[in-house]
Order: sequence, then C-alpha cells, then structure tokens
Amino acid sequence: MKPPEPSIADDGPPSDLASAATAWPEQQAMPEGDTPSRRHRPRRRRVLLPVALFVATCVSTFWAGASDWMPVLHMGSFEQAGQALMENWLQGLIYMAAVLGILLPHEMGHFVMTVRHKIPASLPYFIPVPFTPFGTMGAVIGMEGSDADRRELFDLGVAGPLAGLAVAIPITWIGIQQLGPPPPHNLGLCFHNPLIFRLLIDYLRPDYPTNSVLYLGQLNPYLMAGWVGMLITGLNMLPISQLDGGHVAYALLGRHAHSLARGLLVVSILFVLVSEQYGWVLMVVLVTLMGTDHPRTADDRVRLGWTRRLIGYASLTIPIFCFPPMGITQAMR
Repeated sequence: MKPPEPSIADDGPPSDLASAATAWPEQQAMPEGDTPSRRHRPRRRRVLLPVALFVATCVSTFWAGASDWMPVLHMGSFEQAGQALMENWLQGLIYMAAVLGILLPHEMGHFVMTVRHKIPASLPYFIPVPFTPFGTMGAVIGMEGSDADRRELFDLGVAGPLAGLAVAIPITWIGIQQLGPPPPHNLGLCFHNPLIFRLLIDYLRPDYPTNSVLYLGQLNPYLMAGWVGMLITGLNMLPISQLDGGHVAYALLGRHAHSLARGLLVVSILFVLVSEQYGWVLMVVLVTLMGTDHPRTADDRVRLGWTRRLIGYASLTIPIFCFPPMGITQAMR
C-alpha cells in the first residue's frame, strides 16, 4: 500500500525511519538546497537596462516632489516647469531619496535572497512614471521561482517587504512629526490613510483633528514617501497569485493558499463594485490574468521551522496595517 504523501503544512518529523525513506527520496538523493533545475549555468544579468531605469526613476521621483506631486499641472511649459524646479528642488531631492530609500531595500531584500539561495534572478527593474503624483510604480525582479523550494520561496517572498517596511516606518514617523494643519477647504486629492498611519498620528500628534485622511496640500516629502511605501508594501503582501504575500502564503499553507487567494479576489471585486473604487480595477484585472493560484515549488516538502512560521503569519498582517483600501479620491467641500 502506498504511504500517504506528506502535506506541505506538516512541519513535524516522520513517524519512523521507514516512512522517512519512502516520503522524501529526493532529499536523500541529493544535498539539501540542490535541485536538478539549478545545474544549468546561470544566465548573465542585464545591467544597462536596470541602471537606466533606476536613473530614470530617480529623475521622475525628483520631478514628482519638485512639482508638489502635481507633475502634469507643471508640464504646461518649460517656464512653468523651470519655476517649479527652482522653488522646490530641495523638496524633490528629499522625496526622491526617501521613496527610493524604501523601494531599494525592498528589492535588494529579494535580490540578496536569490543570491544566497542561488536562484537565477535579474537586477531590480524600477518603473518610472513621471506623470503620476508618486513618480514611480515600484520595481520588479525577474527570477526563476520554480527553482526555489518551499523554504527558499518563503525567504524570497518575505525579505523584501520586511526590509522596505524597516525603512518606511521611520520615514513616516518623521513625516507625521512635520505634518501641517488641514486645509480650510477640503478640495483636491484626498489620501486615505492606512491603519499604521492612523496609529502613528494618534501617538505622535494627538492634537491633530483627524487621522483618517490627508490632503495634497499637507504633504511633505517624508510623509508622501511613507504613504507610497506603505501602499506598495501592503499591496505586495496581499496573499494572492505571485505577489510577495502569495509566496509567503503558499509556503505556509500549501494548496490551502489557493482558496485564500480566490476568496480574496472575490472580496476585492465586491469591494470595488460596492465602494465604487474603480481605481483598483486594473490591479484586479492584472491579478486575474496572472492567475490566483501559486505554482508548486521545486520541493514543497521542505520544512520551514517555527521561526519562519511565526514571521510568516505575522507578515500576512502587513496588508491590514499598510494597505489603504480607499486609496486616493477627489475631495469635495
């Protein structure tokens, strides 16, 4: 009779040596961390394009900050753009340094883990978007995720968000300390705060009239960089598809993560329709096209250990604290 295949969620040792020999023949046949797919020679990494995109993202984020996060409004003429640069160049530099100071550790957290576990991967590709208030849409890394086993997948997924969050929190702290008073007329763009912003405002600025929203005219470069950093971190840690949270959820839950991801997609669609937050439609479409289910790893049976499990379950709460469901809306008086 064929013995049952061990579940990915089972971190306990086999009941006896016979079951161990039957259940994990692959681990006995080759050293831990080595898989047949990794025996090919790693491809050379492209350098010129990632560097060019990083420089372009520096320029676009600098411009976003120098234009008071209204880049399109200041693109009417060279004279208008030049005036904005003359008046706000320091703000642009601070915002550029702050937002890239969050994004770069996030991506390098992933990259360092690919090097540590010998997973073929590209350098980070930053995405410049000079006509948005943020100046960027974050960054991505191309990697051979199918070469990673369960433990390695967990490390790859969780390292980036934790590294980025370690920088985003102190930057947000500084930004909230410098937060100006609410505008007399609630007009323009309204940034709805994630839970972590609300908690920090209550702690650092108990005199502040509201912790739920910020208006465009109130933003300083640290606060804006912190808001963008929390958005990107919270979005990436949603436990769905091949987002960072999807990697972590699959490493923790195995195939049960598929049900979690499908349920989250349904809830997201209902939220968009009920709250009329149509700005998230593109994200929902992209996730649907990628597929909600995470693919299998090179070895789903490698044990995580309790330390990784505790870190993993704690990290899945990151979207609750960092992701603002209402996003950005147009404020009316």
